[in-house]
Amino acid sequence: MSNDPSSRDRLFPRELADEFRHHVFGPHSPALRVMLNRLRSQQGEEVFVLVCLEPFRKWALARKSPKRGAPVALVPGVTFASAAEAEWEVFKRLWQQRTGEALS
Repeated sequence: MSNDPSSRDRLFPRELADEFRHHVFGPHSPALRVMLNRLRSQQGEEVFVLVCLEPFRKWALARKSPKRGAPVALVPGVTFASAAEAEWEVFKRLWQQRTGEALS
């Protein structure tokens, strides 16, 4: 990816992050779907996944090992009471990896 900020802004416009925040589970616009595919398919070495600890009640953030078949490693102390909250956290981490911008 180019280091040119204008290129980054075209590939990852902030409006799409806002759309995802308000509609975590959709419906997603075609532009947001394309951006989500980019974010998810071009992750760096740190690949995040969600683990359901208690169905419909508790989720945890985990890191996926680069070694195939290896267990995931839970991120200590990072749990969520809703799937939407958990998905938003993963999105924020992917966004920061790709753009360098932290979302709140």
